[in-house]
Amino acid sequence: METFTIRAYGRTELAQFYFPGLNPQTAYRKLQEWIDFYPHLRERLQAAGCHPRSRVYMPVHVRMIVEAIGEP
Repeated sequence: METFTIRAYGRTELAQFYFPGLNPQTAYRKLQEWIDFYPHLRERLQAAGCHPRSRVYMPVHVRMIVEAIGEP
């Protein structure tokens, strides 16, 4: 198994790392649900410049997600 690398990811690309068995749109929606589940994660992401319509998670955003949710 490959080790997960902190780098910029497309939002669907990152979601598919977490949910490889789901289709891309469903995986993206599920990742958004998880982000909303973890207290203050959405607010931390927005404070770091991640806008709701962003199509890419920058490395700083990916690190925040991995710290909250865990590595895929």
